[in-house]
Amino acid sequence: MTPRGVIRTPAFMPVGTVGTVKALYPEQVRDAGADIILGNVYHLMLRPGAERVARLGGLHSFMRWNGPILTDSGGFQVMSLSQIRKITEEGATFQSHLDGSRHLLTPERSIEIQCLLGADIQMQLDECIEHPAEHSEAERAMELSVRWAERSREAFERLAKPGQALFGIVQGSVYDDLRRRSAEALVAMDLPGYAVGGLAVGEGHDIMLRTLESTLPHLPRNKPRYLMGVGTPEDLIEAVARGIDMFDCVMPTRNGRHGLAFTWDGRVNLKNAKHAEDLSPIDLNSTCPAARDYSRAYLHHLVKSGEMLGSMLLSWVNTAFYQELMGAMRAAIEEGRFAAWAEATKERMRGQKLE
Repeated sequence: MTPRGVIRTPAFMPVGTVGTVKALYPEQVRDAGADIILGNVYHLMLRPGAERVARLGGLHSFMRWNGPILTDSGGFQVMSLSQIRKITEEGATFQSHLDGSRHLLTPERSIEIQCLLGADIQMQLDECIEHPAEHSEAERAMELSVRWAERSREAFERLAKPGQALFGIVQGSVYDDLRRRSAEALVAMDLPGYAVGGLAVGEGHDIMLRTLESTLPHLPRNKPRYLMGVGTPEDLIEAVARGIDMFDCVMPTRNGRHGLAFTWDGRVNLKNAKHAEDLSPIDLNSTCPAARDYSRAYLHHLVKSGEMLGSMLLSWVNTAFYQELMGAMRAAIEEGRFAAWAEATKERMRGQKLE
């Protein structure tokens, strides 16, 4: 529960990196079933600027989204996008990928930006390292992230408004002992929720699941547990089975922009010539008009022609499918049949080749 509405879990948050879920209207995202979306500190601080967004009434009104918003801290983008970066105890100094300007992102500044944006759920600044990493390097980054979590918490207590929440981020690469130490230190801070970060960075599906299995027992079951940056429909099912409550990922919209649709029967590649004269829809039973009312032949034509409408329709298809998937998981959990549902659904998805 947040002041802006209930977040049903397990929840998938469409990624609205720069104040927009790419290729979709906010109304489409809401109608698809999303309770909450994600915004990004790194991108919004660079353009249009957090202070400007605050002067314009905050991120919710700026982008016309009246539900909850979670903002990530910017740490992952500093690692992956900045041209030059330097990590010190103070924070992360980096060079903008837009214009080369230099910035210092500290835990305090990250929280200040998130408060200026008006985010309902805010994330601590952390150092997310690449995979693979030596144990000593992962330990250094994890310990720094714990210290930054404490500084983030202190800044949040000074700056946040009633109803806003701060989540900590468990780090430690794929090392069980580091994940345990990170989780225990964050739990001692008694935060409203906890994220598992530093995964889906090249370690592979099986290692990701093993790391989750070793990490989640150290996090409270009565508080939200958020797996950052994940993933495929199969990833979501497996992670929910292990106790994850929240997800975000660019996969639905990014794949939509490249002609790939997610369905209950697997992935559909609309670039494939087999769809050129296929008048059937992607999914006749979908709640999404783009999946139900447009032919595969037309979608194939749009994709092959590079038409903007193709990206829009397929991003809509995928965003709606991910929300349908989360809704099906919530229903299966409530009815006590999740394990059977999960096995049947994974089998159905595995049974189809990429079309």
